[in-house]
Amino acid sequence: MTVKCQTADPIETVATCSDRGQSKQLLSVPEAVNAAISVAFPVTGVESLALVAASGRILARPIMAGCNLPRFDHSAMDGYAVRSQDLHGVGPWTLSVVGGVAAGDMTSSEVAAAGTAVAINTGAPVPPGYDAVIVNETCLRTNEAIVTAHRPRRGENIRVAGEDIKAGTVVASAGTLVTPHVAAMLAGLGMANIDVLRRVRVALITTGAELKQPGEALASGQIYDSNRFLVRAMLDLPWISLADAGSLTDHFDSIRGVLRDLSRDHDVVISTGGMSSGAADHVWNALQSLGASMSVLNVAMRPGKPAMIGRVGSALFVGLPGNPMAAAIALRQIALPGIHVTGGRAPVDPEWFPAKSGFACRKRPGRTEFIPVRISGRDDQGMPILEALGRGSSGSLSPMARADGIAVLPPNLSELSEGMQLRYEPFGTT
Repeated sequence: MTVKCQTADPIETVATCSDRGQSKQLLSVPEAVNAAISVAFPVTGVESLALVAASGRILARPIMAGCNLPRFDHSAMDGYAVRSQDLHGVGPWTLSVVGGVAAGDMTSSEVAAAGTAVAINTGAPVPPGYDAVIVNETCLRTNEAIVTAHRPRRGENIRVAGEDIKAGTVVASAGTLVTPHVAAMLAGLGMANIDVLRRVRVALITTGAELKQPGEALASGQIYDSNRFLVRAMLDLPWISLADAGSLTDHFDSIRGVLRDLSRDHDVVISTGGMSSGAADHVWNALQSLGASMSVLNVAMRPGKPAMIGRVGSALFVGLPGNPMAAAIALRQIALPGIHVTGGRAPVDPEWFPAKSGFACRKRPGRTEFIPVRISGRDDQGMPILEALGRGSSGSLSPMARADGIAVLPPNLSELSEGMQLRYEPFGTT
């Protein structure tokens, strides 16, 4: 469901937003993710980068192999290249060693003679006419001959040209993240430069009159701004360019002006705090006055229920709760899939693993619950056993800091018993 915030003059008129109060529908977590993705528009700008500088970026175009990998038949082992047809009848067999070839040597043009072998190193091109490699351990070298009782099959210990990648094959599609393994593959294909999508321009603001930055003196009732550092760290990715617009006090005009300016120059605007319905929470009213539309308003999950995602101006807007644990869960589970799409990637689901509960608890049916956990041991099959680190205040900082990851309790579950299987997402899989 999309809620449109309307006002007679989207630039100058300050109005209260009644739509949000009328919208009590809670989206499930999958519904909220789909809604976030639906309002995310991929960037289109392209940069050409040296491959060595493109790690962690997102491919702008499909990449087609311009050659075979391997490029030529080569030996997979140290040993001797032989003609399998020479090793017939009853062994052992004696073959004359007529030369040697190392990795990097040019392929010989000489025709293989019957009853001969060529010493060969791993990675060296297989000389013409030889169709197998027998490893050193199966041979006895005597002067200029070898004796072996091993009869190889044709192609044994030979890596054939194109067996990994054939020329003309699409090896990576547009939207692929350049991981270390992707970069290695492209290097193996001889690609020195690649086209990647430009970085996603993300702007971050935190709101709250009570917030101070670490190192500043605190007055009564004030706290340090932890969400700013949380979001910056979670989005410290090569394909994201993050601009920190700082912390704003709870003043409508200031918040509105900053949101207006940031939405003009950025692909994504993230605000933390000001998402609830308190009198001092001006973000919603500022969005309404700018003609923003929200596809996610409230999510049936704990923590992170008051998450907001939609569009303001030309930017994807992400409104995170002010409580740190709620902000972390809402960003990872709901907002990040939409940010991935904005970056040109396919939606990336959290990577869940099976685990066993080392704790018991009750929960309210109908909502998904995320619990910080750490691995306390493993069962006989090696499955992690999880210890809960707290289901208390969503404003707590230590449970997430001490956790190895989060466990998810599905909406249809009302009671979790010790030993039950559940799903677990380790940290560090963004």
